[in-house]
Amino acid sequence: MDKYIHNEQNGLWYELQGDYYLPCLKLPEKPEVHIGIWGQRHRRYLKGHHKALYTSLLTSGKLNSYLADIDQQAEEMFSRLINQLSEKEGVTEALKAEHLMLWVQKMNSIRNTAMEVVSNDLIYA
Repeated sequence: MDKYIHNEQNGLWYELQGDYYLPCLKLPEKPEVHIGIWGQRHRRYLKGHHKALYTSLLTSGKLNSYLADIDQQAEEMFSRLINQLSEKEGVTEALKAEHLMLWVQKMNSIRNTAMEVVSNDLIYA
């Protein structure tokens, strides 16, 4: 028996494993993408609450690119909100130079607000 055979009907190669021919399958080469904290949170949410969507994305090979896109959108939204809220609250470099602890308090509050908005609108939606 041959070690490898080719099936003309489906175009697949098969390898002899014991008494059986198994298809020689491999995943397509995908560039490695970085998934940040927002993407990881969204993956955890999908895995726990939307299992069908998670499984569909995973088996189609689109999960990593989807999560990287969500992560990028969330990061941009977070930065934009921080800038808008700090302008609205009057948090400036002058305040930082004069009253450091007040600046830290306001920036922490702004950061927490922005994280909550991004989480509610994008990550857990």
